[in-house]
Amino acid sequence: METSDSQTETGDSPWYAEGLRFSCTQCGRCCGGAPGFVWVDESELDRLSESMDMDRSTFDRQFTRRVGNRVSLVEYPDGDCIFLDPNSRGCLVYDSRPIQCRTWPFWDTNLASPADWSATCEECPGAGKGTLYLLEEINIRASEKSV
Repeated sequence: METSDSQTETGDSPWYAEGLRFSCTQCGRCCGGAPGFVWVDESELDRLSESMDMDRSTFDRQFTRRVGNRVSLVEYPDGDCIFLDPNSRGCLVYDSRPIQCRTWPFWDTNLASPADWSATCEECPGAGKGTLYLLEEINIRASEKSV
């Protein structure tokens, strides 16, 4: 049986089987830094444009870019997400944010090992604190994917 990196060597359960704590502080650290991609699908684009009271085509022209066959939100030149308020560092579309954003910090890369989770906790002030997410909820969030 093949196991993921986040599972124990026996394959029975992941190292975080007892759950992990997280509470978003809306500090914006996960929304900025090195350039990257925030992948969005059609339903997310509809939700985002509606939340901003914009027609979809105007929203797409102003806030998205095509990368191959996929669509990503645009960024500021420094790599910050276009929806990260430069002053407050809060998300301007928090209630409508894409799946990729809603599932932070329960990404495969952060859950791969206790050391990876520890590094995430060093970067994110809400990781390792607050609400206890049980294994089932972590697995649901970790499995949610955008396009």
